[in-house]
Amino acid sequence: MPPVRIAPSLLACDFSRLEQELARAEAAGADWHHVDVMDGHFVPNLTFGPPIIKDIKRRANIPLDVHLMIENPAEWAQKYADVGADILTFHYEAAQDNFEETLAAFKATGCRVGVAVNPPCGVEPLRPHLAELDMVLVMTVHAGFGGQSFMPETLSKVRQLRDWGWTGDLQIDGGVNAQTSVLCKEAGADVLVAGSYLFGAENMAEAILPLK
Repeated sequence: MPPVRIAPSLLACDFSRLEQELARAEAAGADWHHVDVMDGHFVPNLTFGPPIIKDIKRRANIPLDVHLMIENPAEWAQKYADVGADILTFHYEAAQDNFEETLAAFKATGCRVGVAVNPPCGVEPLRPHLAELDMVLVMTVHAGFGGQSFMPETLSKVRQLRDWGWTGDLQIDGGVNAQTSVLCKEAGADVLVAGSYLFGAENMAEAILPLK
C-alpha cells in the first residue's frame, strides 16, 4: 500500500480567509486540497463553481482534488479541468444511465479520474471499469453537507475493492478523525478527506499526524 495521503476539505475552512486557509493546510502537511462542488440539485447544497476553483488554483501549491456532486457531470468535466482540477471525481449515481460516456468524457480531460459512491450504493457496478479508474471514493456519510457522523458499515466496500485486487487510490470522505481514520486504513483506504476535524483544529499539523 502507498503512504496515506491527506486531503483537507475546503468545505470546512473559513471562506473569508481562503488564501490563508490554503496556506495553513499546506504548512500542516496536506497532500491535496479537496474541493467539494455541489449544484443544489444532485445534493441540496451549493458550493464552489469554476471561477472560485480557478482562483484557488492560482494560490495552491499542491494538487486540487475536485469532487463533483452534480447532475450531468459529463457536461462539466472539461470546464473543471480547464480551471485547474488535477483529480476529478464524479458520482456513479449521477451517471449510472450513461456511465461509459461519462467516464470517457472525464478521461479525455487528462485529469486523474475517480468515481464516488454514496452509502446506499454498492461498488459492484464499478468492477468492470476499475482498470480505467485512478481512484474510487467511498462516501462514509451522505454527500451534501459537512459535519455528519461516520458510517463504519460503508467500509465493507473498501475491503471488497481490495479483495478484488484493486490497487488504485481508495479515498474516504466523511466523518474522518483520529479515531475513525484507524478503521479506514485497516480496511485499505489510502486517501483520507477530513474537513471539520482538520480546519476546526487549533493546530492542524498535530491533527494530521494521527491520520498519516
